[in-house]
Amino acid sequence: LPHWVQKRREMVILRGIPSIISPDLLYALAKMGHGDEIGLKIPELLKAILKLFPLDTYVSYPAAVMALVHEDEVKGLQTPIWDKYMELLSSVGFEKKLEVVERFKFYERARQSFAVVATGETALYGNLILKKGVIPAGENGD
Repeated sequence: LPHWVQKRREMVILRGIPSIISPDLLYALAKMGHGDEIGLKIPELLKAILKLFPLDTYVSYPAAVMALVHEDEVKGLQTPIWDKYMELLSSVGFEKKLEVVERFKFYERARQSFAVVATGETALYGNLILKKGVIPAGENGD
């Protein structure tokens, strides 16, 4: 982080930035480029992040979840959190399905993400990876 973030650790509030977005997370989101990925685990945070940047429209799956392991699939385990994610994604015009990624490939992809946000989400299979899209010129307040 830049030296000025290190010096001042108190919470800074800005208009238009949801309070669930910490200064460190805001910095990471701002530094992300087109196609960079971030791993996260909570609907409220997803809603806040979707206010700050669009998802990548140039890829088949700009949002990914971890596939159920075989035992959970056999048991018929349900993943209602995925429905909540789709509801939130649909509210910002997302019309694609979630990519379902095999467990260890998901872990590797999360390790390679630009940022991983630990949120304490307790929903089974609640992890989510987002791919940042392009913010067109003129939409960033310039």
